[in-house]
Amino acid sequence: MPYKNKADRKKQINPECGSPAHEARMERQRARRAFDKKNGYEKRKGKDLSHRKALAKGGSNKDGVYVECSSKNRARNGKTKKK
Repeated sequence: MPYKNKADRKKQINPECGSPAHEARMERQRARRAFDKKNGYEKRKGKDLSHRKALAKGGSNKDGVYVECSSKNRARNGKTKKK
């Protein structure tokens, strides 16, 4: 339900520059931009890019990314993908 008064809405707080959370967010953003440049936005529209090794577990874009349904990607919650 929308807020009746805009002042009641909490202000979004992004992590500090240089923090691990900020670096991970930038890594995800670089992956999306690189994928869109190579394959086009239409291939990724409505989906997530999933890292083969999660950034939270020490992965990077060099490990590889692939397109996956957003619900599957977020439901996995850091668990490894079953083969």
